[in-house]
Amino acid sequence: MIHKTLRSIADMCGGTLSPNLDENTMIHGVGTDSRTIQSGQLFVPIVGEKFDGHQFVRQVLDQGAGAALWQRDHGPAPEGPVIVVEDSLAALQALAKAYLRQSGAKVVGITGSNGKTTVKDMVSALLETRYKVHKTKGNYNNHIGLPLTVLAMEEGTEIIVLEMGMSGRHEIELLSGLANPDIAVITNIGEAHLLQLGSREEIARAKLEIISGMKPGGLLIYHGDEPLISRVLEEASTIKPEGLQTFTFGTGSDNDSYPTGLMFHGKGIVFTSSRSAGEAFSLPLLGQHNVVNALAAMAVASELGVSEEEIREGFEGLKLTGMRIECIETRHGVTVLNDAYNSSPTAVKAAVDVLGNMKGYRRRIAVLGDMLELGPKEAEFHAEIGHYLSPDKVDIVFTYGPLSRHTAEAARQYYPENSVFAYTDKEALIASLIEQITSKDVVLVKASRGMRLEQVVEALAELPGGNNGSRG
Repeated sequence: MIHKTLRSIADMCGGTLSPNLDENTMIHGVGTDSRTIQSGQLFVPIVGEKFDGHQFVRQVLDQGAGAALWQRDHGPAPEGPVIVVEDSLAALQALAKAYLRQSGAKVVGITGSNGKTTVKDMVSALLETRYKVHKTKGNYNNHIGLPLTVLAMEEGTEIIVLEMGMSGRHEIELLSGLANPDIAVITNIGEAHLLQLGSREEIARAKLEIISGMKPGGLLIYHGDEPLISRVLEEASTIKPEGLQTFTFGTGSDNDSYPTGLMFHGKGIVFTSSRSAGEAFSLPLLGQHNVVNALAAMAVASELGVSEEEIREGFEGLKLTGMRIECIETRHGVTVLNDAYNSSPTAVKAAVDVLGNMKGYRRRIAVLGDMLELGPKEAEFHAEIGHYLSPDKVDIVFTYGPLSRHTAEAARQYYPENSVFAYTDKEALIASLIEQITSKDVVLVKASRGMRLEQVVEALAELPGGNNGSRG
């Protein structure tokens, strides 16, 4: 984490020290939550629509915080170690930008509609075989979380891997301007945020903002199967760094990197790549889409000098953020594919393909919840998933939520009676699922985070062991 004097902090964030302070007092770390501020840390009071951190400044200073920022328009600053700034959020961002620049760490920025967290974890795992790496934790990928991620970076870090999220235009532009990536990755362009942006073209423009703050000569690695990216890249309005380089990955052979062979097994995939003449790579993840994610991560690692042997070592030790096709073996003998973190049409289709490749199970069951924030075509998108389902991929379908009724209605065209069930009551869905579940079934649970379908996963995990047949 950042270790700087009060004077250095003030200079880096453009602030003014309160009178009669010891400028050489050391600050160790930065936080915005008054409940978790540690002794010696800098407290940054964020001003929101329904809250204002300034009301806690006196409290955190009394409890041992090293210092606090104070926004000038809030009146006279309280006594104590305070740095007065024009805007506390802008000061936090300026501090992070300055700290990152002083560190000399190379920056990898990652965005995309789906897969950005997985790719972030993959990139970090591969780079950690050779470098000291710091990465975004949890969902710290916005205008507050990214600066906090940077300021938590240990001194001596060689590469920082930053996930960049957004809900509208110019948000990633801000993050790119703060981070100044050396390498940027766009995992794909999906349907998430259609409600806010209105079209996939606008989503592509928002994602390509990641290159607006890149260093000259930076490398953009993007999903080459998505024509919108290259199309928007050529638009006159797209801000590009001087000497921008590009590299594509995907399933098509016209990409710079693509898979040349795939072999699925119960715990993952073995694959070969067009860029590697050596032995295959073993990925401890399910789904062909994760091979594509792996190609993106491998491109970053190769650009930074990581060898193929180190890449294989990195994949062996890969650990992902939870609830992204997490495979759980229950005591009851049921395999659960927990993918309840987020959802979109692209992500659901990828998850269904994963389920379709799960061979050797008694039945393949999909529990699909509503996909949120899809805009005016949300009913159409949900019906599209129903048409994508088929008995050769999924044996039984459960849907949850009012929008997912469109999925169930469309799917019933392809399924025999009593194979597709639609619910708007979660407890009723869980009871029905448990009534039908047997050992050696595999269950996919997929929905937007707001549907809280992890409760279905928890119910399945609590089933007692030793039952090899139906609970009915």
